[in-house]
Amino acid sequence: MKIAHFNASRQRWGTRRNPFWDYPIAGFTLPQLATVANENYKRLRELLVGCRKAAGMTQVELSSRLKRPQSFVSKYERGERRLDVVEFGEVAKALDIDPSKFLAAFYRSGE
Repeated sequence: MKIAHFNASRQRWGTRRNPFWDYPIAGFTLPQLATVANENYKRLRELLVGCRKAAGMTQVELSSRLKRPQSFVSKYERGERRLDVVEFGEVAKALDIDPSKFLAAFYRSGE
């Protein structure tokens, strides 16, 4: 597909190709990189899911404690979004776990 644009240096209208319209999917996909950081984050997510299940909580129950939608819990558990340090603290508090002990166990398990 071509789009019209004004070429100011030549004072005329012309057309140029818009790669988004020719390849709309390619403009929005990013390759998943298999890095150590991603593997560590996967382990962190698995530990958080395990803590939630060990506490006998569903995603809905945890999300109500966090005063967030259930999709928030689902997205960080699936790796669709990452938790920042403040959010991690809120999740740990809602799960009744000590964040420092949790992180110490996380780093010990990775050795």
